[in-house]
Parts: sequence; C-alpha cells; structure tokens
Amino acid sequence: MKDDTSIYQSFNVLGIDVGGTFTDLLYVDKENNTIEFAKVPTSPENQAFGVMDAINKAKLKLNHVKLIVHGTTTTTNALLERKLSKTGMITTKGFKDVIELGRRTRPNSYGMQGKFVPIIPRDLRFEVNERVDASGDIITVLDEIEVKKTAEELLKLGCESIVIHFLHSYANNNHELRAFEIISDFWPNNYITMGHSLLSENREYERGVTAAINASVQPILEKYLRKLENELSIANYKNELLVMNGNGGTISSKMVVNEAAKTVMSGPASGVIAAAHTGQSTGVNNIITYDMGGTSTDVALIIGNQPSVSSDLEVEYGMPVHVPMVDVRTVGAGGGSIAKLNLAGLLEVGPESAGSFPGPICYGNGGTIPTISDANLLLGRLNISKIISNKNKVSIDDIKKIFLKKLSKSLHLDEIKTAEAVIKIANTKMAGAIRMVSISLGVDPRDFTLFAFGGAGPLHASSLAKELGIPKVLIPARPGITNALGCVVADLRQDFTKTLNMPIDNLNIQNLHSLFNDQEKKGIELIKKQGLELTNISSSFSIDMQFIGQTHILRIDLPNSYPDLDYLQKSFEKSYLKRFKVKLSEIKANIVNVNTTVQGHKVPFDISLLNNKLDKLLNLNDALLEYREVYFKDKFLNTPIYSRDRMPFEFEIKGPAIIEQMDTTTLIEPEDRVYGDNLGNMFIEVGDL
Repeated sequence: MKDDTSIYQSFNVLGIDVGGTFTDLLYVDKENNTIEFAKVPTSPENQAFGVMDAINKAKLKLNHVKLIVHGTTTTTNALLERKLSKTGMITTKGFKDVIELGRRTRPNSYGMQGKFVPIIPRDLRFEVNERVDASGDIITVLDEIEVKKTAEELLKLGCESIVIHFLHSYANNNHELRAFEIISDFWPNNYITMGHSLLSENREYERGVTAAINASVQPILEKYLRKLENELSIANYKNELLVMNGNGGTISSKMVVNEAAKTVMSGPASGVIAAAHTGQSTGVNNIITYDMGGTSTDVALIIGNQPSVSSDLEVEYGMPVHVPMVDVRTVGAGGGSIAKLNLAGLLEVGPESAGSFPGPICYGNGGTIPTISDANLLLGRLNISKIISNKNKVSIDDIKKIFLKKLSKSLHLDEIKTAEAVIKIANTKMAGAIRMVSISLGVDPRDFTLFAFGGAGPLHASSLAKELGIPKVLIPARPGITNALGCVVADLRQDFTKTLNMPIDNLNIQNLHSLFNDQEKKGIELIKKQGLELTNISSSFSIDMQFIGQTHILRIDLPNSYPDLDYLQKSFEKSYLKRFKVKLSEIKANIVNVNTTVQGHKVPFDISLLNNKLDKLLNLNDALLEYREVYFKDKFLNTPIYSRDRMPFEFEIKGPAIIEQMDTTTLIEPEDRVYGDNLGNMFIEVGDL
C-alpha cells in the first residue's frame, strides 16, 4: 500500500549513535552534497554530554540542521545494570507471581546455579478481583474500588510508574482500559502501562515482563530525552528529534516514551539498517552483519536486503522484550574487552570491558588491564601514535610489561604469543555469535557476505570469515560510524501484533482482512502524526502460525492483506518443510498472531556522499604511508600501511596489508585480496578457505 505525501528532495540530517564506548556522529548536507563525521568517548553519567561533544567536535551549527535522528543505549543500559524506576503492578487475583515463575528454564542450561530477579519485586505486585477467560468472556467483573485503592497504595509506596497486567487482556482489553481510566484520574504522570497496549498476544509471562520493562524505563528515557532536547535547544536547534527503535525504524521523541521498551537495542538495530542500505546500493543481498565496537560485538542476518526481525528476544535471562526488534545477537567481545586469567589459570576474554574510561592501556587514561585493543597493538595491527585517546603517550613497551606481569608469566608464553592467544579466543566467541544467527537457524554462512563494521570489526573480519567459510567480506566506506549512518537512512516504522490463537478451519477470513486493515490504518495515522515529509508510506503483513498441538511458531510473510485460507495453509506447510525438513500436510495449521508493519519512507540516501573528501587521489602509491612489522601466523611480516582516505575508489591489493582511516583499521591477511568499488566500499576475497 502506498500513500503519497509531499516529496522533498534535500534536507540536512544529523545521525548520532551512542555506543557503550564511543558516540558517533554523521552529518549529511544534501543541499551542498557534503558530510561531516565525528567520534568521541561516550559519557555514561549523561549521554547528552557525549552527544553535544560530538556536535561541537564536528563544528556544526544546529540552526542549519533540519532533522536529528538519535540511537541511544539509555534503556538497554538501564535494564542490564538494573538501574530502573520504582514500578508497581496491578494484576488479576491469584496471578501476581506470573512474571516471577516464568518459563521452565535455567540461567545456565547445564548448571544447577543461577539467580533470577524479577523486574518488579513481589511487594510491589498487587492483586485485584477481575477475570477474563481465553475467549474474552468476562468471568469476574472488575472491582473498580479495589483498583483505585491499590493504585493509591502503590503511589504511597513511592512508585513512579505502574503496570496494569490482567489475565487474557489480549482477548478482551476492557478491564485494562477501565483500570487505566481510574488510575489516570490521580496518577501524577503518564507512566501507566497496560499489558495489551504493547503486546496484544497470549503468553502472560512475556506480556507482563514486557509491560514491566516499559514502565520501569519510561521515566529514565523521558528524563534523558528532555535533557538532550534542552541541550539542543540551547545550541539553537528548533526542529524534530527522532529516536531509533529496536525494530530498525524511527519515531518522534515526543511519542517514544509511551512505548519506551521499543528503544531497547536501538543502537545495534541502526547498524543493521545501514548494512541493508549499503548492501542494496552495492547489489549484495544476503549479508551477515558483524559490528565490533569497544564493549561488545553484535551480529545479525539480512536476507534479500531485509533484516531479520523477531518478537521473541531476551535482553538477558528472564527478561523477554516481546516487541518487534531486529534479531541481533550480542557477545561480550569488543576492543575494550578485558583479558584475564580465571580461577583455574585459563585465559578468558570478556565480557567485562574497560569502557571508554579508563579504557584499554593504549588509551593512556590510566588503564592497567590488558584488552583486545592492546593485543592488536602488540601484534603490529594498530599504530599507537594514531590512537586518538592516547593522552599520556603510553608506549608499546609499557603495554608489554603489563601483559608480561598479568598474563604471560602465568601462561608461560611471551607477550606476542599471549596477544595472539587473546585474539584467537575473542575470534572464537564472535564466530559463535555468527553461528547463532546462521547455522542454528538453518542458514549456511558460506552463502552470505560478511559485512564488517564498528571501530574494531575490520581488524578481525578476515579471520572470522576463514573460520566460518565465508568467501567475501564487505567493509563499508565509514565502518566506525555505520550505526550513525543507520540513523540517517532509517525510515519511520510502526509494528502491530494481535493474537487470534485459533485453528485455520475456525477462522473467518473476512475478520482477518478487517484486522489487517485496522492495524494498517492505525500505523498510517501514527506516522502521519509525526509531521515529517515522506516519499511514501508502505505496509507489509504476516501471520505467526503453528501446527495444532505444537509449540514451534513460524512467521509467514504475505503478499497483501487479503489472503485466502488455502494460501495460508500451503504457505505454512512450505515454510515448515524448509525449516524442519518434515512434511505434515495431514495436520491443520493454527493461526497464532496477526502482524502488520507500516513504514514511512524518507528520501533515499546516496552512500557515495560518504567519500566526499578533497584529498582523494587516483594513484594507489600516493596512499602508501609506511611499512610496519605485523604479526601473521607465527612470524612478523614487513607490511605496507595505506591511508584509505587517499586511496582511489577502484583499486586492488594482495595481502598482507593494513588500511588505516579515522574511524577504523582494516587487516588484510597474506592469502587475501582486497579491491574497491566506485562507491568507496572495500571487498576482501578471503583466501585459504
């Protein structure tokens, strides 16, 4: 479906992504065909400070900026660190422990230990009389007086936000809506979350936890955004601020707080969106994204330029966020990941990170613990003189001494072998994450291109590709600011899910068509409400299905909003056969959830703008900076070092080589061949597979 609106051809847009270690900025002036970019340390105490530092470093005048799109880790960090707002819950009598009982799983699948702390403690979960069955029929009428008294009690206990989570509200939401009306009359803010409003599907545990997460981070997100808006206003910015959601779309900062849970994993999602956009521009349709930053590594799958989106992800154990999010898997391996010896004397890398301060030893901020970045430096892969954070001029000898003291002596290795071991362990962890988004889902990574970005990704990409049998690596023009690029290119997006949970034979197909149309209409209204000029609005539809009696759910993408029953049954059987290699045509399917995605599309971004630099030369020899000893497979090789900014677009180099640029360093191993395209991307053909 398309809805034509006013088309604009040029505007100035600023993308800012806040990572765990660095804050990245990309400014695109489409009127003058110029760009600016910046990378500064993230300010954990208040991310707004890092955002403004990046703007100041880029020397931007915000009165010339027409739009700012922001990816933030505010909600993700709040969840992982459990620094949440005090939140209460009102639920159906007899069911206050649903969010604590959870599923029959363990924090450690093969262990007998581990703990689970619910988002809302038991003493802040209250019950009221009401009951609706799975068909939506009212069994017990809502006790409105009890709702009012309970909410007043939670307010007295110091709760800043509140969750209304009633049994089977996906089938009949009237009780939740009425409780919302009652509480809204006296609750001092808008931090009231109804379970069905975020997740109108069955599974009480997942719906309750998602609602609890939303309510717990609402005050935190709003306080941060208002601080940021104030800082931007002081700097003379008067236009719209959009926020990245975890689904890869954007939404106005004025609207995002109501559904704050959707901003979880917004940073990783922006990188995946940028990868899909770049892949589409270069004709590479099937991609495994590999984003290695300073704190962690994020990987995701893109098939046919469409990122994989899931509503079944967990931020950590016992913390399911069942709203549509780009399916990103994360491991604790980044440039700042700490290398240490465990109690058994074995070498471990991550998940703890040195962060942006003090950071790795090579940052010169007082760091004294070995990290992945320090290991790469000892192997000659990084130039210590070009590390932007090296304030106190730490030397290679200083790093060697720390490696010797803390790791090498106990391991009975020299410093170089120790550094090599650190890299190998880190690569093994990252390869495991890639297998989770490919092999574990029935996808062969050898059929994909590895898209490597992040400040540290291009350093490790070739080794990972070799381990996984991936024949080609794509390095975008600006790997270190790819997440910021994702903010620039991301469209507006709204997702809707409604549980039907009925056999296909019982489905009234007209009701299904009406539900799709209602979801689409609501999405278009919300997107238009944000007041941005768009090229068009499009909608896509899908259904979650399973065989009756089974728990496996498969998402079936639909060509339109009016499928017939025969098409649904056959499409599901085909998808089931492809996924599980089993044909069960004699069993009827069950319709679980109905899904609609509505997107408001901005003007397409031309990625060639990322290379708009005056010092770009046409002679590869002019880009040669020096030769340096770099360690490869048990020996140092005299390796050419190139400046990427001074290289021609189209070139070819056989390894070994190192290519340096402001935001990253790319390692070309001896067996590899690297070449450039006319858009400024690099492709590594991996040798020795």
